[in-house]
Amino acid sequence: MKHIRNFCIIAHIDHGKSTLADRLIQACNGVAQRDFHDQMLDSMDIERERGITIKSNTVSLDYTAPDGKKYLLNLIDTPGHVDFSHEVRRSLMACEGALIIVDASQGVEAQTVANLYLAMEYDLQLLPVINKIDLPAANIDMAQEAIDAELGLDPFEAIPVSAKTGLNIENVLTGIVEKLPPPSGDPTAPLKALVFDAFFDKYRGVILQIRVIEGTIKTKDAIHFMHGGRDYNVDEVGYNQLKLVPKKQLSAGEVGYLVAGVKSVQDIEIGDTITSLENPASDPIPGYQKARQVVFSSIYPMSTDQYTDLTKALDKLAINDAALTYEKDSSAALGFGFRCGFLGLLHLDVIQERLQREFDLGLVISAPSVKYSLQLKDGKEVEIDNPSYWPDPTMIESITEPFIKASILTPEEHVGPVMELCREHRSESQTMNYLSAGRIEVISEMPLGEVLFDFYDKLKMITRGYGSFDHEPIEYRKTDVVKVEILVNKEPVDTLAYLVHREKARSRALHYCERLAKEIPRHQFKIPIQGVIGGNVIARSTINALRKDVTSKCYGGDISRKKKLLEKQKKGKAKMKQFGSVNIPQKAFVSVLKAGDD
Repeated sequence: MKHIRNFCIIAHIDHGKSTLADRLIQACNGVAQRDFHDQMLDSMDIERERGITIKSNTVSLDYTAPDGKKYLLNLIDTPGHVDFSHEVRRSLMACEGALIIVDASQGVEAQTVANLYLAMEYDLQLLPVINKIDLPAANIDMAQEAIDAELGLDPFEAIPVSAKTGLNIENVLTGIVEKLPPPSGDPTAPLKALVFDAFFDKYRGVILQIRVIEGTIKTKDAIHFMHGGRDYNVDEVGYNQLKLVPKKQLSAGEVGYLVAGVKSVQDIEIGDTITSLENPASDPIPGYQKARQVVFSSIYPMSTDQYTDLTKALDKLAINDAALTYEKDSSAALGFGFRCGFLGLLHLDVIQERLQREFDLGLVISAPSVKYSLQLKDGKEVEIDNPSYWPDPTMIESITEPFIKASILTPEEHVGPVMELCREHRSESQTMNYLSAGRIEVISEMPLGEVLFDFYDKLKMITRGYGSFDHEPIEYRKTDVVKVEILVNKEPVDTLAYLVHREKARSRALHYCERLAKEIPRHQFKIPIQGVIGGNVIARSTINALRKDVTSKCYGGDISRKKKLLEKQKKGKAKMKQFGSVNIPQKAFVSVLKAGDD
């Protein structure tokens, strides 16, 4: 066990975690040069294209130190985006140490600080690494000051590297072996193994990534999942060395994979504790948390005959992604679809793109919403995320919505606009921390629903790309949320209904009405488009009628003939308006919902 090191790489998004992981794999000869490609641990096309890690991944590397000693390094690469912080949390539970990367040109950012606190929560040994020192804008002294002032770590321990060019990578490997502690645990104790991730193999079922904390696990062992309550028999265990390498057993301190005939990721719970059926452990590994869905949206196929394909596609994605939840939903305008729960907007975006790419589906996605808690007058308490199930306002006693504690790091000159942006998004309290020269942390408590649409984009714009944002849920607070319905020709369109704070109801309703007026083609009669709360109209646009020239056949003659024809047309239009139906094209829904919030 002295020669094992379990560590992960944590940092803000785009600070070079995956690139550093690539260099470590190459330095340990973990892959043949002909098989090497950038972002070795990112298995999805979307991850490579966008340069982000969505799914944490692991690799076991054999490293020979300069003194000739051989070590087994278990590296877990983690996502940097705030949406996937639950993946980071599980990865940290499986490690004793972490490399915390700081960008030499940008310094410490919000997610770096958030990940630092997570790592301290699990009592991990931290080794700072200053990356991107090859950039012209790199400032190592500034990065060291930030490590000291903002992270509270020893700046002289920080290893300056360039993950892109491979400069000083050997120093990182030496630092891992010397500074990070080996695992502890008793191989003879009752089995305790943490499931920190899983992926699906179509031939072998779910392959679990595990870290053995106590005891030993061998093939043919009967195992029990302590939170999920299911029992399985072990088919195979081994190391993940970019390909699966079977071993006879995994002992305390080791990280590897386990195959046990699990059919779907939803059959087990990621973060669960595995123990032996014959000699079970008394209690599970502490720190287990379920992934919480915070953003909800309905997904409909562009054409109704693709509903079956969408069902199969979501089933397949859920096999791989345990954080995705979905249930059947229907809309009068768009037919059958699914109401889905996501970890955040990036998660929604990734799922949408995977459905379109991997399964070639055209989709319409409703405006995202959060989960509101309602206290009704009859004493019942209900949680609602779908406007379709919103009760009559007269039945509601009070409404609460989820609040977050947002941490925004920004250069000093942008503090004013950042605080103004928070106020626009209904921030309830703001405090400032002066972290280092020219760097300020703004801490703000605000509703989660307010950061769903354009908050992050606006933040990046007003800080010229230097602002960074992280958040954590805190509590539910009282609010004044209303359901806004969009009426087309006095008929409600259920897909376009949304829940919003009363202050912002009119501006969003006006935006929806104007968009629809542009996209819906003109009919033979005038079409009113209205945004309403209950019986009150708060916004309106009108599509004027197409007017056929019924008098074109009258060449001269008495004016009364023309008047008679125009009167007949007027009566016909009135009748048509009464009985005619408006054809709303699919692209009208897409344009309104894509545009989000103004």
